[in-house]
Amino acid sequence: MYGRNPVRELIRAKRRVVDLVHVTDQVAGAPWLEGVPVRITNSEIIADIAGTADHQGIVAECASYPYVDLSELIGQPGVVVVLDEITDPRNVGAIARSAEATGAIGLVLPERRSAHVTATVCKTSAGAIEHLKVAEVRNVADAIAALKEGGAWTYGAAMDGTDVTQLDLKGSVALVLGGEGKGLRPRVTAACDAIVSLPMVGKVDSLNVSAAAAVLLYAAMGAQRS
Repeated sequence: MYGRNPVRELIRAKRRVVDLVHVTDQVAGAPWLEGVPVRITNSEIIADIAGTADHQGIVAECASYPYVDLSELIGQPGVVVVLDEITDPRNVGAIARSAEATGAIGLVLPERRSAHVTATVCKTSAGAIEHLKVAEVRNVADAIAALKEGGAWTYGAAMDGTDVTQLDLKGSVALVLGGEGKGLRPRVTAACDAIVSLPMVGKVDSLNVSAAAAVLLYAAMGAQRS
């Protein structure tokens, strides 16, 4: 785990054991490092450990990400975000950041053909993913069915769906987003209760999946709070 915000949120969340934090002199005095084992070193060594120069003077050795069972996301009021084969970790991180900011219950990721929670995801989410519940599932369509059985209305995002402003996003809701370029797979689309789209009035006809997720999540947050 590297980067100041991700490591800070890692420590704040207290969900993973932090074995050692390598820092430069400039970062060593951060108050949120108090009580954490710290080793002061130089930027080059930190880059070697992090595998990137984009480390902001800090990298943490910590336990693996604590995925949860899908059952922990079922049957609760609020929003669950289901990602269908989104492979770019930066998109997953950005979606996680929006999900946490809007109070979503958590994320669902497929075990195969998907980005998982990596250091890049943590960095892109600015550490927000440390405060989310994330479940990995073998089959996305089956996960959607389980969420529906638990009382959730499930909405898949696609260009030819019902305008999001026409839908009731209160209560238990699952928002399902498809992979970059190809969108939702047919079986996943069929598993959803309805397909939702965003009104587009400009000259481009689509948004990046993480941008679309942010708009949908804020629409859902508004409905949940009304």
